[in-house]
Amino acid sequence: MRSSTDPDHFFQTTHSLAESERKSLKSENKNGNPVRIPSKILSTIADPGSPYGAVFVAESAGNVRRIAVDTGEKDVIYKGPTAPVTSIAISSDGKRLLAGCWDKTIWSWSLSDRHPLLRYRGHTDFVKCLITLKLAATDVIVSGAADASIIVWNMDSGECLHVLKGHTRGVLDIAVDPSIYEPDNVVKDGIKEAIVFSAGSDREIRRWRISLESAEQLESEKPILVHETSVYALSFDADGDLWTASADGNTKCLSRSQGFQPDTTIAHGDYVRAVALDEVGGYVVTAGRSEDVKVWDRGSGELVHVFDGHYEEVTGLAMLDQRCISVGIDGTVRVWGLKPEELRAARRKKEEDQRALAAGELTTETQLLAEGKASGLTEEEERELEELMQDDD
Repeated sequence: MRSSTDPDHFFQTTHSLAESERKSLKSENKNGNPVRIPSKILSTIADPGSPYGAVFVAESAGNVRRIAVDTGEKDVIYKGPTAPVTSIAISSDGKRLLAGCWDKTIWSWSLSDRHPLLRYRGHTDFVKCLITLKLAATDVIVSGAADASIIVWNMDSGECLHVLKGHTRGVLDIAVDPSIYEPDNVVKDGIKEAIVFSAGSDREIRRWRISLESAEQLESEKPILVHETSVYALSFDADGDLWTASADGNTKCLSRSQGFQPDTTIAHGDYVRAVALDEVGGYVVTAGRSEDVKVWDRGSGELVHVFDGHYEEVTGLAMLDQRCISVGIDGTVRVWGLKPEELRAARRKKEEDQRALAAGELTTETQLLAEGKASGLTEEEERELEELMQDDD
């Protein structure tokens, strides 16, 4: 290890210094064509107005930023919050951008001109997740927070319509059941109610029936308990089955036909923060604290490929056609191709790097990637991450 004259280094452990150097070296890699921003990224969603080329990212600096993944353009920024932004959603008409924030509120902007709109106040702790719905021709927000509550809002008026209680710890993600709520039917039939699934750090997945007039937990359905600890993410596939990501290191497919019990378990390892589905290729993508983005065969559950590039925890995934977009604490947005020829090329490249590693021909940066070294967090780094992410394990 290189010696240092930086006085701050005298207050760090040998392991901490080694870990800092590892991250510094790994940060130089160009895998996934990274777009870098000067802030930690806490989540991402695809831009519905540009489904093949852009995402929105939530920044710890308090901004929401649009990233054009092909060009790297990143100057479209929505500003206002002074605390970290945790989650993002777009209104059903595509005209409003909404963001959950550590300041316990939900911010909103005009998507086109970035002008601030309403601010929604009612949660008593960090807002962790939100989705938007249209019920009986009315735009609605459903948000979950670290205060263990779910709030249903009238998006136009800012009115709190319902407060739902049931989780005993923070609500980490929300997803709408597509079997009832289908966007085409919303426009055509004016759907009056939706079934929403919520996941929390109490390891429970709960189900709620929501309309403008009422909201209640489905009394006939007990909470779904399939993980050992926090459930970070929920995602429905085209068949209506529910995929989960958990701090217990596993992603599970909960089969609708089996009463949302697991029929597939994928052992990603370490905390799994995000799961995404490639319906065309039949792949499941997982990512989390290990820094890797892993691609799995949906049918067999077998590992297809591991993409290396991030040098901090991966916090979110989004799909743009057959490209998976990953974001992380390292402040990078990376793109991974999932078409057959792209996966073959990625596997060949990794095999070549591993052969070069064995022959001692790699640079230090590439060596770290070929060895697949994951982040070993120090106590100090874990405290920092807990402060940023408020781990609710």
